[in-house]
Amino acid sequence: NTYGQCNVSDWTNIVSVIAGDTYTLGIKADGTIVTVGKDKNDARNVAHWTDIVAIATGTYHSVGLKSDGTVVAEGNNANKQCDVSGWKRIVAVAVGNAHTVGLKSDGTVVALGGNGSGQCNVSEWTNIVAIDAGKICTVGLKSDGTVVVAGNIAAEYISKVSAWKDIIMISVGSDHVVGLKSDGTVVAIGDASFGKCDVYDWTDIVAVSAGGQYTIGLKSDGTVVAVGYNEYKQCNVSSWKNIMIPGVN
Repeated sequence: NTYGQCNVSDWTNIVSVIAGDTYTLGIKADGTIVTVGKDKNDARNVAHWTDIVAIATGTYHSVGLKSDGTVVAEGNNANKQCDVSGWKRIVAVAVGNAHTVGLKSDGTVVALGGNGSGQCNVSEWTNIVAIDAGKICTVGLKSDGTVVVAGNIAAEYISKVSAWKDIIMISVGSDHVVGLKSDGTVVAIGDASFGKCDVYDWTDIVAVSAGGQYTIGLKSDGTVVAVGYNEYKQCNVSSWKNIMIPGVN
């Protein structure tokens, strides 16, 4: 909490939250945004946004999805990652270190920004139902429960992710990918340092989230499990109860 990014106890009427590198953003029920923490390159400059239904944020830029399917962005634009004003019919957004990804209502995907590792090469993707982005990669979940990857993940990881089946949710960390299966179990691949991929004994999971060096799972009973880097006690969630994600549990 060096920059006050955990000072959210007075927030009310929040429907969704997301954590950036040094700040936290929350969507209120009226579609406006509240923020705490340290700004980087104006990535927290979002208080003027309205009609927001989803947000995605990285280290240096933030993206908001509006109720009409258009997109707004603030922050570092050195790689044109904030040039999203022309996007339409977007249903989900994701943010990498220097790129932005949008899922369209027809199951196709658009991306712009830094593309040095091919992380924006998603124009041929179809039948996508969910997206997420790592620092220099993009991951898509297809309607048949398989997963596609663009960008810099080691070749052996891409082949293993491509073999996943029955996936219903994906999340990408700095260098690992996590998938929630339809039976409530979890798979993970990538850099396994700090034990962040040690999720194969998890059961009854309804949502997953990959942090930079850790992984969190929400169980069907509202409790939470976590593995990985814990220097700042970010994995000390065993006492949490009654946690929920609207529309998931």
